[in-house]
Amino acid sequence: MDALSAESLLTELRAVDAERARRAADPELAARVQALKAYQQRRFAATYADLLANPRYEAATRFFLHELYGPGDYRQRDAQFARVVPALTRLFPQEVVDTVAKLARLHALSERLDTRMGEHLMSAGITAAEYAIAWRACDGPDARRLQVELTMAVGESLDKLTRRPLLRQSLRLMRGPAQMAGLGALQSFLETGFDTFRAMRGAAEFLSTVRHREDTLASALFRGDASVLGQLP
Repeated sequence: MDALSAESLLTELRAVDAERARRAADPELAARVQALKAYQQRRFAATYADLLANPRYEAATRFFLHELYGPGDYRQRDAQFARVVPALTRLFPQEVVDTVAKLARLHALSERLDTRMGEHLMSAGITAAEYAIAWRACDGPDARRLQVELTMAVGESLDKLTRRPLLRQSLRLMRGPAQMAGLGALQSFLETGFDTFRAMRGAAEFLSTVRHREDTLASALFRGDASVLGQLP
């Protein structure tokens, strides 16, 4: 990773920190954003209920559900991203570095969009209609297209990593050094992603399904059609 790429990655991580700080200063906004994240996770689970019920795709769907769409606290992992940037190429192969960079960019964009949507929600009690209004009120189709593209890029990168026969062993050997360096959360993400995508035996159909459904949902929401969200608990 060259100096320019490293600085770009750090910029993305600082953007995530800025969003968190902004929400921390406004507890009501923080509550709305947390509720939004939980709502989006339920929406994702409903949209991909068939994949969650499919033995081949269940693990990958849950990986996306919890790592990319969930309301979880990723501060530890993000802090590790920031710490590892100067030494990233010393610990991990270039393909892994590229995957981390894509994930950081996706995470920064998603956090920004979630904050913007939270600002347009009336309360933490989110309805489909309110969600659709907030969706249309922030950033527009280009940002949502980029979000889908980055999600696909992360998935495609993980899929490519599984085609490296020696990489899984390399990741296993890096477990000790990563833990000693305080990078356990990042190491866990990489190992889980690798194992999940390898077990799928090819991610093309899975990623194509996700792209098509997310594009369809985005188009419907920008048209003002909230029915695409269904009835969420």
